[in-house]
Amino acid sequence: MKAMIIDDKRNFVWSDVPDPVRKADEVLIKVAAAAVNRADLMQKDGLYASPPDWPQWCGLEASGVVLEAPANSSFKAGDKVCALLGGGGYSEMVTVPAGMVVPIPEGLSMVEAGSLPEVWCTVYLNLMMEAGGMKPGDVFYMQAGASGVGLAAIQFAKLMGAKVITTIDSPEKAAFVKKLGADFVLDYRAEDVRPVIEANPPTVALDCIGGKLMGECFKNMVFGGRWIMIATMGGAETTINLETVWRKRIRLIGSTLRSRTSQEKADILKALQTKLWPHFTSGKLITNIHSVFPMQQADEAHGVLRRCENIGKVVLTLE
Repeated sequence: MKAMIIDDKRNFVWSDVPDPVRKADEVLIKVAAAAVNRADLMQKDGLYASPPDWPQWCGLEASGVVLEAPANSSFKAGDKVCALLGGGGYSEMVTVPAGMVVPIPEGLSMVEAGSLPEVWCTVYLNLMMEAGGMKPGDVFYMQAGASGVGLAAIQFAKLMGAKVITTIDSPEKAAFVKKLGADFVLDYRAEDVRPVIEANPPTVALDCIGGKLMGECFKNMVFGGRWIMIATMGGAETTINLETVWRKRIRLIGSTLRSRTSQEKADILKALQTKLWPHFTSGKLITNIHSVFPMQQADEAHGVLRRCENIGKVVLTLE
């Protein structure tokens, strides 16, 4: 089969690789679409390798058609599915533990389905399992609101009844996140989020930015607040008054999805299928596809994320 490998000069090369060999508990999928995530950019740059036993090329989520499945699984050849991957989605075929495969939501295309597993698992993991959920009246803070994770997190927080504070970097992105229900939308290039957070102390924050201002926002969390770090795109250093942590019982939580076990990921996916897939079918939840590229144009697709142009997801497709 073909896969988009990374050569020793960190370039993408559409190359022949051995066909994957399915293990007894795995599903073999013919890939139709694979979404691009920031972890893919880090992997291409040599900063975030696939876990052991996964292909060492990019691709954390994919959709496609089942070619082979375990006899005792709920899948059969021909089923349309999407899957969460440890790596390897940028290819013509991929093998996946059966628990990390779910049917695509009714009514969604392969492109849409291929954009769901990584960001929605990330959001469910962190807002439900790490943060313990939210309730009406709570306040949720998410920077980079127009990113794939941002759009998912805003919708999920609103589904639970929370008010949402978010930041963006263009009028187009602001308009889009407002349509999803974000209550406070600030352009971080010209507006200071700190007064808004001081006036509306967050209950939960999902932080992919970090940076120097993180500590100044952190101190305004509510008593018992949960601040979850999933990346440090804005910098890895800040200053936090530790007395604030114990006096207000604030929890600072570090979290990654990729390092979880296959069983943990399977449990999250099962929850998505049961609790959220019906909302995608009804249109209450959406996935916004910013752009679609052929798999061989992975560099161009990565460029959209590197320039922070996207509102939602960028997806690679195979014919």
